[in-house]
Amino acid sequence: MIITPTGVTTSTGRQVIQSLLNRLQNADTGCRDRVSEILAEVRKRGDEALLEYTRKFDARDFQESQLRVTDEEYDAAYALVDSSFRETLSLTIERLQFFHEQELEKSWTMTRDDGAITGRLIRPVTAAGLYVPGGQGGKTPLVSSVLMNGIPASIAGVEKRVMVTPPNERGEVHPALLVAAKEIGINEVFKVGSSWAIGALAYGTESIPRVDVIVGPGNQYVAEAKRQVAGMVGIDMIAGPSEVLIIADHTARPAFIAADMLAQAEHDPQALAMLITTSPAIGEQVAGELERQLVRLSRQEIARTSLADRGVILLAENVEEAIDLANSIAAEHLELMLEKPEKWLERVRHAGAIFLGNYSPEAAGDYVAGPNHVLPTMGTARFSSALGVETFLKKSSIISYSREALVEDSPHIMALAKLEGLSAHARSVEVRLEEEE
Repeated sequence: MIITPTGVTTSTGRQVIQSLLNRLQNADTGCRDRVSEILAEVRKRGDEALLEYTRKFDARDFQESQLRVTDEEYDAAYALVDSSFRETLSLTIERLQFFHEQELEKSWTMTRDDGAITGRLIRPVTAAGLYVPGGQGGKTPLVSSVLMNGIPASIAGVEKRVMVTPPNERGEVHPALLVAAKEIGINEVFKVGSSWAIGALAYGTESIPRVDVIVGPGNQYVAEAKRQVAGMVGIDMIAGPSEVLIIADHTARPAFIAADMLAQAEHDPQALAMLITTSPAIGEQVAGELERQLVRLSRQEIARTSLADRGVILLAENVEEAIDLANSIAAEHLELMLEKPEKWLERVRHAGAIFLGNYSPEAAGDYVAGPNHVLPTMGTARFSSALGVETFLKKSSIISYSREALVEDSPHIMALAKLEGLSAHARSVEVRLEEEE
């Protein structure tokens, strides 16, 4: 048995829960130091450093002329993808476009009786960097990452959308990625990956423009690079291993639960597949289903390691206890496989994305449902949200006072300024009151 069902209140159960609550992972010292070195080299040497790292880790004979994807490469990509892919791509773009259009915020102002105007001006950043992982050396193109990153940026109104993705050993990018990028209007695609790609976007090089926001998933080197440049540029989040938490009662289907746990486990040996169930029978059946279904997977060794090392099946007394625990864990994906899942939705406080019922697999959210699949992990759903249009927007306050309004507010402004020891602040108001109308 890969995972043994464990009671929430047992000694083992309490230990498991504690490890889940403390699962935030920081990069090891070696990774931090190596990324710092790489970023420094990119900042200092620009394209020269990018070419050096790309030749060392991705494509041995990579040339500077290959760095930027050309029009000819886009044309070739369209000739290489089939009509069924184009159909799926079109449907997915339409779903994501419609969903993310609902997120767009509008500027607003309000006018007080004394004539003062206050408000908020919503503006997009000028340039966004979109990181798309290589996907096993380009063999498994992560098309969904192109769409999830690029479509919200486009809807936000970002003028310059720059995509970076590592080339394969021949210095090429999978045609499906190029077609997806072209279809959603990404301005430029550069064949560069890992932490040096993040450095290029943050600092700018001779070829790659500096951006304002960097988004997109990646390995620990990408995540660490984003952490180190955060503050110089905006980032979406520091992503950790993918995770799913399923809450199930006696009505849930063990085969469905197991399939969804495996869908997470196949991502990475560090992926986290969790089940909290009120039914001991369901817990036992799911453990058996995991064994049966695992042997059918193309990535079964990865999934087996993930389940053996990090898989969790917990037995709760009732649904209330299960959801309270889920709120503490704050999982990336939360599935409610319950008799009436909508009944429990208002009780959920912390989750990246919530899936209701037996027929809402997390995979639907990964691809075509509409919401973004770039979600907070490692418990950060307690305070952060999915990537969305707002990731690419800035909010500026608007203040416009009439003389009448300033006269009325002046005693309060000056009182607070003097209390804080800022006499020049107070004087900046006082000098205006001394001026003749």
